[in-house]
Amino acid sequence: MNPNLLHLQPYPFQKLKQLFEGITPNPSLKPINLHIGEPRHATPDFILESVARNLAGLAHYPTTIGTRSLRESIAAWLIRRYNLPTIDPDTEVIPVNGSREALFSLAQTVIDPSSPQSAVVCPNPFYQIYEGAALLAGATPYFLNTRPENDFALDYAQLPDDIWTRTQLVYVCSPGNPTGRVMSLDEWRELFALSDRYRFIIAADECYSEIYFDEMRPPLGALEAANRLGRRGFPRLVVFSSLSKRSNVPGMRSGFVAGDAAILEKFLLYRTYHGSAMSPTVQAASEVAWNDESHVLENRRLYRQKFAEAAAMMPISMPAPIPAAAFYLWARTPISDVEFAQRLYRDYNVTVLPGSYLARHAHGINPGENFVRIALVPPLAECIDAIDRMNSLVNC
Repeated sequence: MNPNLLHLQPYPFQKLKQLFEGITPNPSLKPINLHIGEPRHATPDFILESVARNLAGLAHYPTTIGTRSLRESIAAWLIRRYNLPTIDPDTEVIPVNGSREALFSLAQTVIDPSSPQSAVVCPNPFYQIYEGAALLAGATPYFLNTRPENDFALDYAQLPDDIWTRTQLVYVCSPGNPTGRVMSLDEWRELFALSDRYRFIIAADECYSEIYFDEMRPPLGALEAANRLGRRGFPRLVVFSSLSKRSNVPGMRSGFVAGDAAILEKFLLYRTYHGSAMSPTVQAASEVAWNDESHVLENRRLYRQKFAEAAAMMPISMPAPIPAAAFYLWARTPISDVEFAQRLYRDYNVTVLPGSYLARHAHGINPGENFVRIALVPPLAECIDAIDRMNSLVNC
């Protein structure tokens, strides 16, 4: 067996299941699940119709690089969305089976296993795939705590120079999971300068980029920042995006990577052997999804309404400002986050995720402690009901 498997920690939802073992939630209340970030708005009909029209594609092996028409659709979307002068669909875009799979496999591609003490840097709290990808590539993950007193920004000074000199890959998530924070141009400038100095690759996870609340201020993207800063060819930068949240199709497992052509050439080689080609049926449906924005506008409208109403109802003792983007409230808890989640489940049949389960102890603290992640993915009425029950818990 791969000995690195021994270093993997239980996934947050496994830990939550263990926390709830032996507990019977209040049977008089309908269960409401706010712990998992699974989009629950309806999948647009035109995407479903495209799947049905293209079922014949199941009779063919897909190519790893995908159809050119899909890559052209993704490239055109990137140019529109991020004001790019151009992006090459042949060398700077690869369709992938969701951002999760690609975020993991990039580490297996770029980490040099012969390099002693290879380091991978991640935000903390973080999406657990970053840590698992680092460990299974034979690297050591190091964490940058994001805290409210610093507006949840990445503080690169938390790590000494001897770690940065060993760093081969840095994961960033903007808009962030779980805080919804969006990196500024100055923050990207600082990260790019570090990449130039230490020669590490940046993996920019942007799967929440299209869930935001101000139509006049879409979140800044990594490719956009690189272009604005004159970084032609996106050196040492790979961006990951997905249709799951944008188009409410998590089961399609459809996304893309884009950026540095030299890195993507090696990534494509890895994927050719890894066997991760996207189904032709899914490729066809993905193409029509990337070509349409009207359904994305409606999706944001629904989230905007939920956040406006739910955030206003949050208990005073649980501050949870509306984030810049994404569909989570990152709420402080008046008691331990683990105890809060357990009591809310037991007494009120509402499931939220303890923040400490999304983080690791680093620099003397677990930065997720005394927070819970609340995914406002159910219908509005369920979200309102759940927040109402939280008020009952903290006021009892």
